[in-house]
Amino acid sequence: MNEERAGRAGAGAGSPILHLRCPADVDPALYRMLLGLVADVTPVVQAVPPSVLVADVSGSTGYFDRSPDDLARMIRARALALYGLPVAIGIGPTWSVAAMASRDAVHCGLVAVGSSPEEVAAFLHHRPVGDLYGIKRAQAQRLTSFGVHSMGLLAQLPEATVQRVLGGREGRRLREVARGIDRRAVVPTELPHSASAQRRFPRDTLAPEAARAALLSLAVELGDRLRARKQAARALTMTVTMADRSQVHRSRQLPGGPSAHTEDLRDTAYEMYDKLGLQRARVRGIGLRCEQLVDAATAAEQLSFDQGRERRLRAEKAIDLLNARFGSGTVGPAASYRQAG
Repeated sequence: MNEERAGRAGAGAGSPILHLRCPADVDPALYRMLLGLVADVTPVVQAVPPSVLVADVSGSTGYFDRSPDDLARMIRARALALYGLPVAIGIGPTWSVAAMASRDAVHCGLVAVGSSPEEVAAFLHHRPVGDLYGIKRAQAQRLTSFGVHSMGLLAQLPEATVQRVLGGREGRRLREVARGIDRRAVVPTELPHSASAQRRFPRDTLAPEAARAALLSLAVELGDRLRARKQAARALTMTVTMADRSQVHRSRQLPGGPSAHTEDLRDTAYEMYDKLGLQRARVRGIGLRCEQLVDAATAAEQLSFDQGRERRLRAEKAIDLLNARFGSGTVGPAASYRQAG
């Protein structure tokens, strides 16, 4: 894509941080969905409402066998495909460098800055001092009044001089940011308490097989998402949108207790839909939302003497590993790939 450029001084090694910017007027519901999407890639993600997320992907590059750039592209593609949400992402070795990179990315999609001191200096040196992350307008004006117009000049000044101009603590902090130093860590935000997905049909349909294919696709997506987050759902809510735009809502507790297994979500969804008796109603779209999410480690796994189910759960784990390595949706049930929007 031409909107993505490697606006980089080199590939980020070490502890890469992704700084994600949504449009300023992003819908809060979409923002929460993006938080969940990024949490599928790394558990170390911090929400900075109303439109920014910060994620540390140092532990995810090995798990997914992808570079930070590839992970950022994957997140951007999923956010646009699933939610129609354009996300600008900056990559850098520190929070502030990644944040400044994401400002540039607003116009091109993705900007990455390498982790070496030379690469960071090349990115920061010629930038106006007013663009420094965290600087106030009055502070920038005071610096420029002393002839300090660029971040490079600020970085070269003795610390004592900057402290006299801007004050002790603020002077030290801003000089460090200009030198690419930022000691803040990404503090994980609590994962969302729900996960949702939806399918819209290309045209209003009466076909029950199309509805079941959509439900299976939704169960696959949500199950994959919950297992990646190490969460399980206690309840499932279904929303069916009719041809006249009216909606039908149904909710149900999962009968076997909290689960993130695709077949448990699928079977519950099938049962709820069948009980609606919509054989003669034209359906425009279907949505599922997993609710009352809990830590999967606290969800008791019931013993099963069904060898078929045990084989399916082992296959599910293998599929999860393949999808984690090659991308979500690489492997899945054939029936879920029916045309369902």
